[in-house]
Amino acid sequence: MQPQEPSLQRSPGEVMARSWQAALVLGIGTLVLGIIVAAHPTGSLDIIAVLLGILMLISGAFHLIRVFDSEEPHRVWLGIAGLLFVVAGVILIRHLDLTRAIIGLFIGITWIIQGVVALVAGLGGGSRQGRGWWIAFGAISLIAGIVVAATPLTSLTTLAVLLGIWFIVMGLFEVAGALLLRHAIHTAVPPPAA
Repeated sequence: MQPQEPSLQRSPGEVMARSWQAALVLGIGTLVLGIIVAAHPTGSLDIIAVLLGILMLISGAFHLIRVFDSEEPHRVWLGIAGLLFVVAGVILIRHLDLTRAIIGLFIGITWIIQGVVALVAGLGGGSRQGRGWWIAFGAISLIAGIVVAATPLTSLTTLAVLLGIWFIVMGLFEVAGALLLRHAIHTAVPPPAA
């Protein structure tokens, strides 16, 4: 007879105990992130801008490395793309105001496109259900997109503060949910016999 290996399966109680702890850690992390972003929106945006620049530099280096592969059929285009990525990465890191403006402009244009699509879907949808919501969503998205695209730096700072507040609220809900789950586990599981 071979010795049996210990079971890797966990009991439902162990899974529940770990899930409330994971939810608590996630909630606290989200709460802390929200406080940091809401308290320092410009600094948070600068970090995002630098990370975006670093991503461009890494992508450019990857393209430039592929230029030296003799089997690569598009070496010239990869070299051009790699150089452009490196230049863009340096510009994004060096000029953080420009990077934040580009991010804000991109968000604004995305919301404008999303608003137009939703308006077209709502207005051209016939008598389908929820048509009013599509129109309202489209109008709000279009207006918000125009505002953000017109003043990307100011709007992006405001959006960062709102995002930080959203993270704080979500973090509080996650912490409360974890504590409620912990309470439910402790009341449902009888204490072990002595």
